[in-house]
Amino acid sequence: MAKGKKVASEPLYVASKVKAAIKAYGCNTSGDALDGLQGWMTWHIQQAAARAKANGRKTVRAHDFILPM
Repeated sequence: MAKGKKVASEPLYVASKVKAAIKAYGCNTSGDALDGLQGWMTWHIQQAAARAKANGRKTVRAHDFILPM
């Protein structure tokens, strides 16, 4: 994927499950919370794909989501 290209316009999560998880912590979900989650998830997917490619792979693996500090 080219840099800056969007993954998809549809959510990468099940909204009702996310809202239920937030509610389980005793919190409410704001109108923009799921948009923020979508952006955060998209960024992590982009970073993981870049790490896999940098290591000569086309397959994203679990450790590609763990970014060095």
